[in-house]
Amino acid sequence: MSEATLSKAVLRRRQRREAGLFALLAALLVGVALWLAGTHGRDEAYAALNERGQHDAALQSALLSTVLEKQRSLPFVLADDRDIRDGLLTRDDQALRRIDRKLEALLAGTQASVIYLLDVDGVGVAASNWREPASFVGSRYDFRAYFRDALRDGHAEHYGLGNVSKRPGLYISRRVDGPAGALGVIVVKVEFDTVEQDWRRSGGLTYVVDERSIVLATSVPHWRFMAVAPIEPQRKTAIRESLQFGDAPLAPLPLEARADGTADVVRAQLAPDRPAHGYLRVATAVAGTGWQLNLLLPSEAVVARAVRQSRTATLFVLVLLLGSGGLFLYRRQKSDERTVDHHNARIELERRVAERTRALSEAHDQLKMQIDERLKAQTSLQTVQQELVQANRLAILGQVAAGVAHEINQPVAAIRTYADNARTYLKRGDPQGTERKLEQIAGLTERIGTITDELRTFSRKGRAKAEPTRLDEVIEGALLLLGSRFRQRYGAIDAQLPAPGLRVMGTRIRLEQVLINLLQNGLEAVESRPDGRVEISVVEGASGVELIVSDNGGGIAPEIMQALFTPFNTSKAAGLGLGLVISKDIVSDFGGRIEVVSGPQGTRFTVHLQKAA
Repeated sequence: MSEATLSKAVLRRRQRREAGLFALLAALLVGVALWLAGTHGRDEAYAALNERGQHDAALQSALLSTVLEKQRSLPFVLADDRDIRDGLLTRDDQALRRIDRKLEALLAGTQASVIYLLDVDGVGVAASNWREPASFVGSRYDFRAYFRDALRDGHAEHYGLGNVSKRPGLYISRRVDGPAGALGVIVVKVEFDTVEQDWRRSGGLTYVVDERSIVLATSVPHWRFMAVAPIEPQRKTAIRESLQFGDAPLAPLPLEARADGTADVVRAQLAPDRPAHGYLRVATAVAGTGWQLNLLLPSEAVVARAVRQSRTATLFVLVLLLGSGGLFLYRRQKSDERTVDHHNARIELERRVAERTRALSEAHDQLKMQIDERLKAQTSLQTVQQELVQANRLAILGQVAAGVAHEINQPVAAIRTYADNARTYLKRGDPQGTERKLEQIAGLTERIGTITDELRTFSRKGRAKAEPTRLDEVIEGALLLLGSRFRQRYGAIDAQLPAPGLRVMGTRIRLEQVLINLLQNGLEAVESRPDGRVEISVVEGASGVELIVSDNGGGIAPEIMQALFTPFNTSKAAGLGLGLVISKDIVSDFGGRIEVVSGPQGTRFTVHLQKAA
């Protein structure tokens, strides 16, 4: 009896140590796993926010650049205007009033703030606001940098407060030259109120800084003319004396940088009586200027949600793992207890041989049953795992097959038509025609292989090497493929082929894919209209080419238009929603883009391509 009692006591002490060690390791594992899960969730949230921010910042920067480029052309044209040059030469009152009315008429169409003409002494002689009490006519502006620099260099740009209006804006100026030299300077002032309103509707905080890190335009009005970092007193004095920003204090922005991994995170306070919040900052250069656009995206709620979701998923997995471990430990301890019981039973069986045999037999049967159950459970687990792997493999295979089926549909239809034509030539006894159709079939089968290779490149987000390609051959190849499938509707396509010498950067096969997708969508849009038509036109520019495909169908539904370039987004019962996605990616690989305008009168797709040298 004492030997059996001692074995039980030792076993219980060992079980308590094992349970305590398991609890300690479990707590340590939970703590480390939750910390790692939180870090991973935060990094993933910042990565997603940064990707979205880069896209939004690029769009906002492009919008600002577009506004600037549009306004820069105005003084360039006006500087060569005969009426303006004659008015500066003659200084005739009637001629200057005609210039006033011309500038006033131009103001509404250009969306500029004000347009005015200065003579060589910097005095305003004509202005679009000549009817207003605060007219610039007669005011002297020779002290402004945009006048001095334009008179010296021919053109200038200067951002600052208006001397009369006290409203900030960009002054774009150009010198007006006469037979004997400079006659004056034409100035266009651009204000960014509309752009700032668009920024405010975007959901983030946007501000643009110049080379000195001073805020010029922003979606937060009271941030204007604040500095990203404190400015040295001497520099601040010089800036104030220039009157560029009036009496603005040039105080630092209420931004506090905060280290959070590799993300550029700041805390911003929008008002003194409001708490500061965390934002992810994304910066991009504004093309054609020395400015930098900064976009602040709210990050606290997004990061907290991502961390919470990551930790919840991790905790769920840990509960399963630790529960399995605890169950294993419990069952092992029970097995140890049974071993001790067996040892006690062996001592007892010296007196009871029959009971000892029966007890060992029962224990053996029970242990065997447990082993069988465990083997069955392991086999079932392996089967489920294999089924999950196979299901994942089939899902990926289905996506690839859907893309390949969509892209090779037109060449397969053309092959079938050419095969029918070859059979007709055989019946007629025309070997040349038969051989020609077979060669065309061979070429299309090779094209199918090329298309599948290009689809694999698309799935890897790879970039095909672009080369100079004749645009007329691309259009003719697309029409050839569509001719077999849409033979009865072929008259609905009006193609204006460009000159044979016009070449764009790309590859013929991939550009044909883009054009076929656009033409097919257009033909299907006008299929039910008796007067339906699809037009192909080409507009050649200095460095780019626009390939336009338009139709007079009923237009694209608003809910489809919102996610037009999203995979598997389609209004067709048998469509896959991949054509426009693949087309956009192909054009992007060649450095271009696709624009779409749709309404009840029809849809127009404009493919912008780079012109080959």
